[in-house]
Amino acid sequence: MPISFNFVEIKDTLSKKNKIKSWIRSVIEEKGMKLGDISYIFCDDEYLLEVNKTYLNHDYFTDIISFDYSDKDKVAGDLFISIDRVRDNAQSLNQEFEKELYRVIIHGVLHLLGLKDKTEAQEKEMRKAEEECLKSLML
Repeated sequence: MPISFNFVEIKDTLSKKNKIKSWIRSVIEEKGMKLGDISYIFCDDEYLLEVNKTYLNHDYFTDIISFDYSDKDKVAGDLFISIDRVRDNAQSLNQEFEKELYRVIIHGVLHLLGLKDKTEAQEKEMRKAEEECLKSLML
């Protein structure tokens, strides 16, 4: 399967994996792209901090790091997600954990599709795209 879910140093708590995979595929196809290999690596804060330091020279916690291997019209990459960060963000945003997790899952895909979030305008566009994608998630 082109989309894989992997768990490092945490328990697999992701339910409805096949529906999530179908959703990701439909988001990619809606943008006129093809699904390549996308690997999700769910981990804790410490693991993702090490990835951030080692590969990006960033010394801070984050909810997701995307490594983009997309080629032409095929979307591919490794997406590392800190479940600790997602849980903390959900609490601070007064959001359900699962909804925040789905937002971060699709956030990574949107990065692979070329969306950025470095500037305020880009971040606004990213949030809008996330919300549109979340509306299409039928669980």
